[in-house]
Amino acid sequence: MAFFSVLGLCLVSLTIAWCIYSHLCLLRNYLAARKIGIPLRLLPISHGNPFWMIVDRQVVTLFRKLPLVGGDGNFTRYNWRGWEVREKCRSHLEMDPVWMHVTSGRNWLYVCEPDTLVEIFRRRTDFPRPLELFAMLDVFGDNLATVDGDQWKRHRKIARSCFNESVNAIVWSESFSQADDMMRYWASRPAGVSSSADDLRTLSLHVLSRAGFGKSFQFQGHLEKKAVAATNYKDSLQTVLENCIVIMALGTKFLANPWLPARLRRVYRAYVAFQKYLTNLYESEKQQVAESRHSTTGQSRTLMSTLIQANSAEEAEQPASLTERELYGNMFLFNFAGHDTTTHTLTFALMYLAINPQVQDWIAEETASVSDWENYAGVFPRLKRCSAVLMETIRLYTPVPVAKWTDSQPQQLSVGGKTITVPADTMVIASYAAIHTHPDYWGADALDWRPSRWIDGEEELITPRRGTFIGWSEGERSCPGKKFSQVEFVATIARLFRDRWRVEPTPRPGESAAEARRRILHQLETDSAQVLLLQMLHPERAVLSWKRTEG
Repeated sequence: MAFFSVLGLCLVSLTIAWCIYSHLCLLRNYLAARKIGIPLRLLPISHGNPFWMIVDRQVVTLFRKLPLVGGDGNFTRYNWRGWEVREKCRSHLEMDPVWMHVTSGRNWLYVCEPDTLVEIFRRRTDFPRPLELFAMLDVFGDNLATVDGDQWKRHRKIARSCFNESVNAIVWSESFSQADDMMRYWASRPAGVSSSADDLRTLSLHVLSRAGFGKSFQFQGHLEKKAVAATNYKDSLQTVLENCIVIMALGTKFLANPWLPARLRRVYRAYVAFQKYLTNLYESEKQQVAESRHSTTGQSRTLMSTLIQANSAEEAEQPASLTERELYGNMFLFNFAGHDTTTHTLTFALMYLAINPQVQDWIAEETASVSDWENYAGVFPRLKRCSAVLMETIRLYTPVPVAKWTDSQPQQLSVGGKTITVPADTMVIASYAAIHTHPDYWGADALDWRPSRWIDGEEELITPRRGTFIGWSEGERSCPGKKFSQVEFVATIARLFRDRWRVEPTPRPGESAAEARRRILHQLETDSAQVLLLQMLHPERAVLSWKRTEG
């Protein structure tokens, strides 16, 4: 009994000590932030607290229900992952183009001013990426996302060569083929499809398999699949991608323990199998490059082969080339970054299209003018309306936030003609959800999903003012796979809505078509949140039906 009394006393003492320490840190950060002269919002818990990231939504939901401390105060409004999506531009309209969260960890500066954002992206060395936030992506080795400085330049030079028009042509062909099979599967289910997100994930995985590694797979609908062990390339990659958060959080050394639950052991086996596949492919491709050093005839043009070929060309300029482990790290990054981002964006777009039949007709007019679908170079640039659907979806649902920081030195920033000094060790956040929905830049209907805003009177895509659209980041560190994702999205959407196919929400018993559309819209606005990326939490609740129109 005495032991438990002492243990309880120790726990209480540690809790009190932690609270005192946290409040002292909060006070210190507040005093530093007050000198900047911008609006402040105080939060008692740091955004970066790992434990808080696990329980934030549950605690905030509980607090909102409490009569005295609940409601829409700073704590419930800002202290949970994904608050930016719900908040959009509201905070910046209430305050200023820049304002700050003061926490017991770091202070977080939020910026919603185009010229200032352009300056931040341009000054890459003054505002580097906080690598600690991306360190978990080095599952298979260092990569473009986990390094900076000269190391980043070395990775960027070689990785950039992978995303070329030869690979994009493969992406186009495979996306179109997979979407064709997916459309047949969806059309075969007259009662409706609840697996849209899962099926789009399969499509994206197969496109990556073909463009990344030269492996083609037949599309299977989600309900047609059978559970299999992750013993081959496709299954191991799928298992790794579906469980990447677990792998990143726990680490592969921990997952290797034989006493773990069966699910975690299965994840580790998939990791080992995929790493083995990468090793075998690397050796095979490296041998091919060595045998035909001065000729590309007969060589495959996948992401992996191009990466190895580019790296082999740099080997004479050591240390410009990448190590074997760094090559694996970048291939994992390409697969990770290109899989869920495209899947979630396609899911959001499909839901919006289902509740906006006029937009379906609008893009169908465009696809009806195309006949030579195999001609990627000739067709893709003509599908401006399909591209507009992508741009508008990413505007409202940007999958990956952009984070910078000041590192160890304070930095000056110009905001609206005024210069402020941002202290060292401050997170600097591009308020993507705010800048993308601000009425000053996108009009009074900025919160509405309207793809036609991207098309001018000459049927050309509009280029927005710099700094007002950061869907793929900006500057030198913008996403190298930007066009890869655009080609995959446009090919998929174009195939789905050609041949007079249309999609609509499946009404529930007693529900009208208009009520079903309103329900899906409400789900989009309330059931979307940041997990690792921004996504719909329960897309299976939005059942969709596909039908062919007359004429």
